[in-house]
Amino acid sequence: MLLWPLVMLVRLWGMTLRFETSPEDLRNYTKRDVPVAMVLWHNRLFLASEIYRRYRRPRPLYALISASKDGALLVAFFSMVGGMRAARGSSSRLGREAASALLEVQRAGHDIGITPDGPRGPCYDFKPGAVIVPRRTGAPLLLVGGEFMAAWRLKSWDRFYLPLPFSRVRMRCELIENRELADRDTAVERIKARLLELNPDRDRPA
Repeated sequence: MLLWPLVMLVRLWGMTLRFETSPEDLRNYTKRDVPVAMVLWHNRLFLASEIYRRYRRPRPLYALISASKDGALLVAFFSMVGGMRAARGSSSRLGREAASALLEVQRAGHDIGITPDGPRGPCYDFKPGAVIVPRRTGAPLLLVGGEFMAAWRLKSWDRFYLPLPFSRVRMRCELIENRELADRDTAVERIKARLLELNPDRDRPA
C-alpha cells in the first residue's frame, strides 16, 4: 500500500516521455522470436519499465534483484510499475548464485535484463560477468541506448538520469548475435564501446 503512490507517479511519468526511434531500432526493440538479454547502463534504469511496456510485452522480463529485504521492496515496485519480474540472488560480480538464477529463467524462454556496471559501479565499467548468461543460453544481446533531451541527474555513483516529464528521449537499440560472444574479452570491449556510443552524455569526458 505504501508503494502505490510512488508506483502511480513513476508509471504516469514514464507514459509522458516521447520516445524517438528509427525503424531499425524499433525492429530490434520488438524482436520477440527468441529470448534476449537486454543490456543497459545502470543510470538509464528509469527507462526499463517503459521499454518493457512499449516494446517487450507480453514476453516476461526478469531482472536480477538482491535476495535482501530491500530487494523484496524492489521486486514489488517493478512488478507494479511495469509488470517486470525478478530473479533473486546475490548480484556481487554476477557470481554463481546470480548466474544460476538468470540461467534458469532464460532457459525457460524469458528475457533477462542486465546492468553491466551495477549494482555499485564504477559508472560505465562493463563487468565481464555480464556476458556469462547469454553465452551459455545462446541468446542475443539487445543493447539499449537512451539520449535525454532534458533530464535531472542525481548525485549518485552513476549520476542517475531522471528525464523531465513530457521530454524527448532518443531511443537506440543494437542487436548483438550470440556468435559474437565466442571470444569473451573481445566481446566485452566491443559491447562496452557500442553501449557508450548508444548512450551519449554531454558531460562525459572525451
